[in-house]
Amino acid sequence: MRTCAIIPAFNEATHIGAVIRGARQYVDEVIVVADGSTDDTAEVARQAGARVVVHPENCGAGAATMTGLEAARALAFDIAVTVDADGQHATADIPKLIAPLSQGADLVIANRFGGRKVSIPRIRILFNAIGNAVTLLATGIWLPDTQCGFKAFGPRALRQVDLKMSGFEFCTEIIREAARFRWKIVSVPSRVVYSEYTLAKGQSFANGMKTAAKILLRSFLR
Repeated sequence: MRTCAIIPAFNEATHIGAVIRGARQYVDEVIVVADGSTDDTAEVARQAGARVVVHPENCGAGAATMTGLEAARALAFDIAVTVDADGQHATADIPKLIAPLSQGADLVIANRFGGRKVSIPRIRILFNAIGNAVTLLATGIWLPDTQCGFKAFGPRALRQVDLKMSGFEFCTEIIREAARFRWKIVSVPSRVVYSEYTLAKGQSFANGMKTAAKILLRSFLR
């Protein structure tokens, strides 16, 4: 099974090199989608050994993720692992995400809240709870960490996934794809590192509410 890591990135030149080097230890290739970055993200990624796809304009996390998944399909990978570019995910946990795929899982989602006790900011706990509730309403599926960007797509999921939502709402859209195609989903605990930098890169409360509204509106209009 050929495995790749997909890293959507917007202005992540200061952190993406380390993320790529970490991921390369566990996958055959790393694909970085430089999503309209105005810094040296693309060049740093190339120097770190990644294959780079460039969006001329910033299209959003969902669009960048879908571009990466399409690239993985075009390059005939069997498994794709999505990893955030800011360094919050422990790339050493990639094998843990991949393992359930050999046992029949189609989609594996890391659970940032199910492992060792870590200091998780209250705003992240709140966002996760809202995201889980919105996802349940939109898809009928309950998972402990629906909004985590650290995911592994098995051959079936990689072949079938087709994201239309360009922003952060894509995390819930992936669960909706799972419901539509009846994928088997597995959740595994994973370490997470929160810093001032990673917190600054996240959504504001207002944007989070807009994201939730978009998800519900799109779901009821389907």
